[in-house]
Amino acid sequence: MQSDALHDLLEIPVPDDPALVLDGCRRLLGPNLYGTEPGAVGDGLAIGFDPHVMLLVWVNHTRDLLDGLGWTSTPIRTRPFEGGGSLFFPAAADQLFTAAFIVEAAWYYTATELLGLDAIPRDRMLADLRRIAKAEANTALAALVEEAARRGVDRLLDDDALTLGHGTGSKTWATTGLPPSPDWSRLHDIPLALVTGTNGKTTTTRLIAAMARAAGKVAGLSSTEFVRVGDDILDKGDYSGPAGARLLLRDKRLEIGVLEVARGGILRRGVPVTRARAAVVTNVAADHLGQYGINTVAELALVKLAVHRALAPDGVLILNADDPNVVEAAREADAAKAWFSLSPDNDMIRAARSRRDPCAWLDDGRIILADGSSESPLIAVADVPLTLGGAARYNIENVLGAALAARALDLPDAAIRTALSTFRSDPIDNPGRANEFSVRGARVFVDFAHNPHSIAAVTGALAAIPAHRRFVLLTHAGDRSDEEIRALTRGAFRLQPDVVAAAENPKYLRGRPRGEIPSIIRQQCLDLGLPDGQVILADSPSHGARLIVEQLMPGDVALLLVHDERAEIIALLNGS
Repeated sequence: MQSDALHDLLEIPVPDDPALVLDGCRRLLGPNLYGTEPGAVGDGLAIGFDPHVMLLVWVNHTRDLLDGLGWTSTPIRTRPFEGGGSLFFPAAADQLFTAAFIVEAAWYYTATELLGLDAIPRDRMLADLRRIAKAEANTALAALVEEAARRGVDRLLDDDALTLGHGTGSKTWATTGLPPSPDWSRLHDIPLALVTGTNGKTTTTRLIAAMARAAGKVAGLSSTEFVRVGDDILDKGDYSGPAGARLLLRDKRLEIGVLEVARGGILRRGVPVTRARAAVVTNVAADHLGQYGINTVAELALVKLAVHRALAPDGVLILNADDPNVVEAAREADAAKAWFSLSPDNDMIRAARSRRDPCAWLDDGRIILADGSSESPLIAVADVPLTLGGAARYNIENVLGAALAARALDLPDAAIRTALSTFRSDPIDNPGRANEFSVRGARVFVDFAHNPHSIAAVTGALAAIPAHRRFVLLTHAGDRSDEEIRALTRGAFRLQPDVVAAAENPKYLRGRPRGEIPSIIRQQCLDLGLPDGQVILADSPSHGARLIVEQLMPGDVALLLVHDERAEIIALLNGS
């Protein structure tokens, strides 16, 4: 049965009470925060009840329904969080809709019990769930997924399709027309890297793909900007989730793939693959907290580190040793690890070198790689344009992580060096990441940094560039809190700006009245000591960019932090 029809098979009358809220119920199609298996998860908010009591009752009702359906060996896993908790259990590939209905039904019984309401008879609910399980059952799908796992071949699950293998070794079928026995000799995986983290994901993804391309491979990537194979962009948009992975890995030209893996995709659908050779975690900082029961940076770090569950048995988890959140979360990751750091004296680097584990670090202006048997300089930072002569420390971290991933993909050092020496922070190689333009003798940088951590990194790097005057363009989406907007502004002040343009972002008001976000930015600038006359209000990002460009003189430096109207702003800079 098609997925749309399965959605409509049952409507469970969950009580509408603010004291108990089912905040989400999702099918996870791959490795996830809770384990390596696909399954279903729900997030429950217990506003008026003890969350631990709520979880206990939810587990009891889930166990009761699972046993009633004959799923007696299915384990249940829970994750308490402030104000609520999540409940997960694994399920076969052809029973994921059923599993999600079970989570919701168990929540229904939890809510009715705690709220003292009458409930649907258990036998009637079980009959409905059996009907859904029968309608969803696809023995051919379950058998092929299990056989692929036994043969060491990856699979991509979709609502209505199954892919076995990747790229040149892939084959896709509709789930309603699966073969009883495919030609396994033609199915295989390709070298695959995953990249996650709060900042630096897209740049690292592009770097690894560039290294593969320099090695003569047909390389492709999925990212927040587009999906690309070779020189062909398959589609533009935010493809940092499972849809991007499927679009990329089903292209039969692909020889090496790199997937940008965002937090939202992991939490909504799980990691789409199961046999990557490398998984890079760039860093973890506060961003998008308060969604899916992820309320703290420590919880977010565990989400990011879930990529280790998508590694092949010989895969490598590549980690930023300078990030304490990553270091702490990595203690729970059962995988071979390769650490990178900006210092050879980092404790994780010292330990890795003593164990003869792969690692990478910065030493005396050079990138050093260790493979477990030898240590060798790869390239001087001064020869890597992306690092702005070493000022962009965050990009040195991205280089270190990408180089370790490239080695895990068996790419030669010569190709890695070639990519690093030619990859530039421009709209062609790395659009939106500290792209530099020359305008009236001033240096203008365009960056899409959108959280305080990334903005502070960019402004910290540009602060090292001598300037007559410094300009910053700031804007933000309306779904961020007032404090997040103020924090973004504080991060920009690492550049010590002389002029700030606070711009409206009309397409991203998201419920806020016009003028509110620029007003918050303006007030924070004043609080930080910038004179009133040096804060400019703009109607849009492109308007703010024009107001800055009109003032530029030789020796000035400007940073334009933009998400929307990018094409207009770049056209403005190229024409100035």
